[in-house]
Parts: sequence; C-alpha cells; structure tokens
Amino acid sequence: MDFALKDHQKLIRDTVRQFMEAEVRPIVKEMEKTEKVPAEAIKKLGEMGCCGMLVPEEWGGPGLDTVSYALMLEEVARVFTAMSTAISVTNSAVQAPLMLFGSGAQKKKYLRRMATGETLGAFCLTEPAAGSDAAGIQARAIRDGNVYKLNGTKTWVTNGSAAGVLLVFAKTDPAAGRKGISAFLVEPGFAGFRVGRHEDKMGQRSSPSVEILLNDCVVPVENRLGEEGQGLKIALSALDGGRIGIAAQAVGLAQGALEETVKYAKQRAAFGKKIAEFQAIQWMIADMQTEIEAARGLVFYAAWLKDAHPTQVGASASKAKLYASEMVNRVVYKAVQVHGSVGYSRETDVERMYRDARVITIYEGTSEVQRMIIARELLGKAS
Repeated sequence: MDFALKDHQKLIRDTVRQFMEAEVRPIVKEMEKTEKVPAEAIKKLGEMGCCGMLVPEEWGGPGLDTVSYALMLEEVARVFTAMSTAISVTNSAVQAPLMLFGSGAQKKKYLRRMATGETLGAFCLTEPAAGSDAAGIQARAIRDGNVYKLNGTKTWVTNGSAAGVLLVFAKTDPAAGRKGISAFLVEPGFAGFRVGRHEDKMGQRSSPSVEILLNDCVVPVENRLGEEGQGLKIALSALDGGRIGIAAQAVGLAQGALEETVKYAKQRAAFGKKIAEFQAIQWMIADMQTEIEAARGLVFYAAWLKDAHPTQVGASASKAKLYASEMVNRVVYKAVQVHGSVGYSRETDVERMYRDARVITIYEGTSEVQRMIIARELLGKAS
C-alpha cells in the first residue's frame, strides 16, 4: 500500500496551507475573542473547492478523494480548529448523506449551494436527553397531507445559527424504535423553526453550537431525505466520514501545537541555554511528533479505505478518530507544559489549542463509543 501523496494532493495541501497562513492566521485571535464565524474565509475556501470536496462536478464540487479531504481539514485545523469544524460538518455530516440518499431535486436545490460554499449545512441529531444513544431521540415528525410537522429540541448543533439547510432527525413511528426515525432537510425560514440559546463553550468559540427549537415546524414531504424509517441508517452513514474528518482535524491541531512548541523551545532560554537543549524538552517534542505521525497514518488508511472499500471503513474510521482525538489532547498538554506559565496565557496560540482540543474526544462519537465499535468488529456484534 503506497501512501505517498499524489501531485494533486500535494497541491491541495500546499494551497490550503498558504491560504490559511496568509488570510486566516492574522484574524484568528479576533475571531476567537468576538466568537465570530469566519464566514468570509469559509466562503473563499468554498471558491477553492474545500466546502464540497467529495461532491461530484455535476453538483458543483471537485469530486476529490477522501485523502485530499483529510489533508485539507488538517491544514485548516492547524491554524484555526473552529473553522475546520464548520467545514467538516457541512462536508461530511450533511453533503455525504445527501449524495447517498437525496433525490435529484434535493441535490439540485441544496447540494450545489453547499459544495460551492454559498451556504453551510448543519446536522441535528443530539437532544438534551439523547447524545451517544441516537435511537433515544424524542423529536417527533407527524405527516399532515403534503407536509410534516416537526416538534422537539436539538442541542449542540454546529453551524446551527449560520446554516442554510439543516439535516434534522425525528421519529415518524415511535413504536418502531430504531426503525422509526426519519431524516428531513429543513431550512431556517420554515414556519415553526427557531434558533435557541448559544452554548458558552470552553473552546472552539468561533464555531457556533446552538439549540434548535422545532414548534410545529412545517417541512414539505419532498424535503424528507430517503424513506420513512431510514433516518438512523442515514445518520450512521454520515458518521463514518465525519469521524475521518474529525481525526484529520485532531492531527492538524496537534501539528500546529507541535510547530508552536518547537519554535518556542528554540527561542526561550533558561539556565544559560535554549530550553530546546534540555533532554526533558527534547523527549516531549519527540513523543509529540511520533504520536502525530502515528495518528496521521491511521487517518490516511481510513480515508483510503473509505474510497476503495466503503463498506469496510466503520472500525477503521473509529480507530483513527479514537487515537487521533486522544493523541491531540496529550500533545496540547505537552505544548502548554513546554511553554510554561506563558502557555497558560490567552496571548498564546497553545492556550487556545488546549481548549479547542478537549471536545474532540466527545463529538462525532465519544471515545467510549469508538471503542465499542472497534470491539464489536473484533468480537462480533453479539458483544
């Protein structure tokens, strides 16, 4: 298996890195401080094809491979993790299921706008009493002639206040349990739709996480994605690709923290020499680099597998997400430690990175859920 990057993949990596350094890095601190979504920068990335990388050309995307997508997210996260979260959700969690289950009319109406960066997508599954237990959602969808009326509350909706289309999951047949969930494409202008409170978060403060309130929200029948009862299947199909994206995000964030650490260690002097000369610092940096490379290998393998053997990617995506998300938390811990007290200051990038990393073991499936998926593949579903 050859993981040497192809020419187009190197070009994507280098182009996105140049863009992030030139146009995004200068605004990161201001965006973080004011909790603003970097909408203009995301729109420019959309013009570069980054907001719909996996979408075929006929629907406005470049139709690229998943390794290219992972490289793009890594480069965005390396500079601004919150921005990579917004892009990951619209790519993986909304566009991917729309491509798999959407009708031609739905793709024409929504996919092109998302693929070109004109609008963002949001994924609405989590509820106050249902997170990892996706089948436990309580939102209801009742058909009334040519429309459905949706009622319920969704929480922790990334892009929820900035999205032009939201993929919402609700129960059309509560008695059917897991098989009674359906998926709907909801626009913020639909009657009965309202954005609730914004979460006051520890990190990734420029990536809005909001509450979505559905009060007899009127959704046309033609906006149901797939058939009734396919909702959980649609949600789970989105999560495999999403986990690869979040794993790539973790690698990018860790890479950024490593680079800041190396730079600081070469500048900071203590006891008459640069701290990079101390073995304790060298060992921390060596461990950081080794773990990043290990995680990157898992991400590349899962990305390659998703394109080559898509039905086999489940546990590999979980392995990449599990290891990379826990790796990045170890790496940013060391980054702050090397920086010492200055690493605890809001003036440094590693302080923000430390806060941004913590949620990565939680969203797109917690580490505990990933371990369950991996174990089931090894032991059989009965486990």
